[in-house]
Amino acid sequence: MRFMFAYPQYGSEGDMLAAGAVSELAKTAEASGWHGMAFTDHPAPGATWLAQGGHQSLDPFIALGNAAAVTSQLKLHTHLAVGPYRNPLLLAKSAATVDKLSNGRMILGLGAGYLRKEFNALGVSFDERNALMDELLDVLPLHWSGKPFSYEGMHFSARELQALPAPVQQPIPVWIGGNSTRSLRRVAESGCGWIPLIGPKDLSGVVRTPVISGLTELREKITRLMTLWQENNRSGKPDILIPFPEAIKADSADLSANATQYRDTLSELSAMGITWVFVPGLGNNPDNSAVVHYLETVGRQLISA
Repeated sequence: MRFMFAYPQYGSEGDMLAAGAVSELAKTAEASGWHGMAFTDHPAPGATWLAQGGHQSLDPFIALGNAAAVTSQLKLHTHLAVGPYRNPLLLAKSAATVDKLSNGRMILGLGAGYLRKEFNALGVSFDERNALMDELLDVLPLHWSGKPFSYEGMHFSARELQALPAPVQQPIPVWIGGNSTRSLRRVAESGCGWIPLIGPKDLSGVVRTPVISGLTELREKITRLMTLWQENNRSGKPDILIPFPEAIKADSADLSANATQYRDTLSELSAMGITWVFVPGLGNNPDNSAVVHYLETVGRQLISA
């Protein structure tokens, strides 16, 4: 089991770096035993969505480049980058650059997106998002190969292009988010990992994908994914990243008192095929001291154990 630290999210008010400088938190996470660091992607969030609980974000690729410069082992993850927001060649270049600078530590988490207003603001057709997502999954490995290629896209024409530097990883691992059958098929056909959405049922209409509300449903989806994986003659198994299903208080007393329970849950998740977890527990709008304490305490008492 590996542990992912998600840089804290903030709404329409406050300093986006209130949690602390990206470089300093990346160093703290790596020193404390965390395996990865993630940033989400909202380049143009709407004010109404923010007022209803949405969040701002740093540019994930620039932030991960910052983290790459001060670490040597930490995996660098977009959770999630909205693939259709970008021309696939630009997306491929950003990911390849982070992978090259980090000596092969990039994980490209991708989703098709769900915020119509943000699509409109970026000049991208919301109704084309699934077709654009499928298209970019075709283009990424061509761009990353470092060899000349051509591709006729929906809104671009690439003729005898060659993109360098090629990433260290060939290809960069692509983890795909979403719970629909279409998302599972994307993972099985061209992905290396799956990022299911787990939450209350009423969230489904907002995020435009069937929501998984518990471990029983998650097991069923994993079984379906593995069937598709085998039908596509894929070797090995995909990575799967979920939030840890229990709220963990980032203090020594809680971790000591519930250590056995937490380990048992991690063992159960591992047996299901889960390979990565986010660990919730920071709460809303944490300051730097709270985040550093969280990274160090969870790292020492849960991850290292």
